[in-house]
Amino acid sequence: MGVASSTNDVVSTPARTRGITRRQALAAAVATGVGVGVVRLLGGSMEQIAALKTGATTDWISPLQAESARVMQLLRRTSFGYTPSHLEAALSDGFNKTVDRLIETPPALPPALAIASTPGGRFPVQQLQQWWIDHMLTTPTPFAERMTLFWHGHFTSDYRKTADDTFMYWQNLTWRRMALTDLRSMLMKVTADPAMLRYLDLATSTGQNPNENYSRELMELFTMGAGNYTEDDVREGAKALAGWQPPQPDSIATVTVDKKNNVTRRLPVYSSQKEGVFNQRRAYTGSVTFLGKTGPLDTQGVIDRILAQPATAPFIANKLVQHFVTARPSAGYIKGLGDTFRRSKYDMKTLMRAIFTSPEFVSEKSYRSLVKTPTEFMVHSAQALGLTSLTKLITGSGSGMGQSLFDPPDVNGWPSNEAWISSNTVVERVNFATAALGQVKGSLPSVSEAVHRHLDGVLSPQTSTLLNQTADDRARWFVVLASPEFQLK
Repeated sequence: MGVASSTNDVVSTPARTRGITRRQALAAAVATGVGVGVVRLLGGSMEQIAALKTGATTDWISPLQAESARVMQLLRRTSFGYTPSHLEAALSDGFNKTVDRLIETPPALPPALAIASTPGGRFPVQQLQQWWIDHMLTTPTPFAERMTLFWHGHFTSDYRKTADDTFMYWQNLTWRRMALTDLRSMLMKVTADPAMLRYLDLATSTGQNPNENYSRELMELFTMGAGNYTEDDVREGAKALAGWQPPQPDSIATVTVDKKNNVTRRLPVYSSQKEGVFNQRRAYTGSVTFLGKTGPLDTQGVIDRILAQPATAPFIANKLVQHFVTARPSAGYIKGLGDTFRRSKYDMKTLMRAIFTSPEFVSEKSYRSLVKTPTEFMVHSAQALGLTSLTKLITGSGSGMGQSLFDPPDVNGWPSNEAWISSNTVVERVNFATAALGQVKGSLPSVSEAVHRHLDGVLSPQTSTLLNQTADDRARWFVVLASPEFQLK
């Protein structure tokens, strides 16, 4: 099933010191019974990942000349790990047919979140996080969830400033539906999204007093990148975008928010998903000059001007390539994808198919060139162990690794690739592996099969030696989950 490789097939690299403490490493080692060898393993995790930046030789060779390895890399990067049945189906279909199926299969929708109708969206964000993780663990269309996570980090909002978890829930539903449509439609949706209206202050923007936050981030972070617009464009765009407001609720409920002092508040109640509304009375009615065009301009006109800019298509292509292919793509690769994207009228399916079928996706340099996000690592661990009951553990562990869903650090979203790895976050990943294994009741899946199914059977000498020296299945599973090979995709 996997691509077998002996330790004779890999290239060793000199050891380098990293900043993880021996005490932290030994604590994890004792918990799993691996012993002091885990110190070398953890040092190796950071050493191998650091090698991605420098282009240094790694302790393995790419197996991507084999079709099975290409299929498994595709699944690792388009899902959160995979079950044996998902893998068997993909191997049977082959690489190209699997690409088509991933892109063309409509997303399976998660079950409705009943508490979303809570007045004012005042329910714990942990319930929203658990709802999404539950779906990641059980969905028959994991690629839809991977794309939803990508857009969640690109068109960023957080539950704190939004101050209504119902709005965050709606935004999640929107990105699942819109993930593989077209950029023009997506930009209209994000502009009218209730969570975004609050997060970037467009809801407070009027023609007489325009707020520039959304106008700036729409160009800098969402579509074009810094250096491709002027401060005048920010100001003029803010005028043209002014007038949007959050949706009107279906009803108002009086809720006691402080029982001790008998304090009540009147909070909105929504029975179904709604979009923001445009209030012409709050809009700007004059002429603007935006990205080289002068005249009356509405929201659609702003978006059309952005899509007409040469920077937009390669900017989006680059973000997706860094997420799915390589952290350092060549300029020529991005230009070609951008040209394809623009010619398709910004069709996302066309762009994703071009990315997955490009030679760069299965090149030797692409192999294990990306670092799993904390969510990917934790959900993949659960899938590998055959556990769909780790939702609460995953929810509680994300913040220590740097990724708490619905709560990105700032408007830039989360970092990527090597930025996920530090002494502290590696220890948190090890702690998660320990806790996950502690929840396994009964026998564990075969470690040998896991090595081939999830790691292509390609191990560094260090990981291979640790596995061979460890007899206990639980400890051997710890080696797999804590290995640099498992942290990468």
